[in-house]
Amino acid sequence: MYYYISGKLVFARLSTAVIDAGGVGYKLTISATTLGKLSGKEGQNVLLYTHLSIREDAHELFGFYSEEEKNTFQLLTSVSGIGPKAAMAILSVMTPEKLAIAVATGDAKAISKAQGVGAKSAARVVLELKDKLKADITAAGEDGGDDFLSAPAPGNNLADAEAALMVLGYTKQEAAYALKGLDPKKDAETLIREGLKKLMK
Repeated sequence: MYYYISGKLVFARLSTAVIDAGGVGYKLTISATTLGKLSGKEGQNVLLYTHLSIREDAHELFGFYSEEEKNTFQLLTSVSGIGPKAAMAILSVMTPEKLAIAVATGDAKAISKAQGVGAKSAARVVLELKDKLKADITAAGEDGGDDFLSAPAPGNNLADAEAALMVLGYTKQEAAYALKGLDPKKDAETLIREGLKKLMK
């Protein structure tokens, strides 16, 4: 219903931000990551991408500093047993890039650091998102298979970054294009950020 909301930031604290857009104050539930991006911007114009959650007992509007965070939230809530609250908890301790790396490398322990997300739920996130990635690769007729989905060799930052970009929804070809020419000595998260900038040009 709402793609994004742009307006003056009235306040942002804890898990809530209020944006005045056209004289209407929109209350949005945000992650700690988004809160950090809004720090010191009260009274300034900001833009948050949105997701409207409609339940029998409540309508809740979620706000995200980037489309990647919004898309990752929607990806997380597609996992069985992971609701909006758990998804926001995960995004409060991990950027979309870090989550994608954790899924690509099978690091459920990093995901379980989110408040209210236990080891079993974290393992389910890794399993289901890897299964989704594998299905996407198969549907595209790409040669990935279990070798691709297993943890890349230690120190292979480009492989980690490519797998992570695919977790975020890009094809293998798009990920390869995004990372072409980048310095393989950089850490995976930096490579992902630079790759995303290239894909958005």
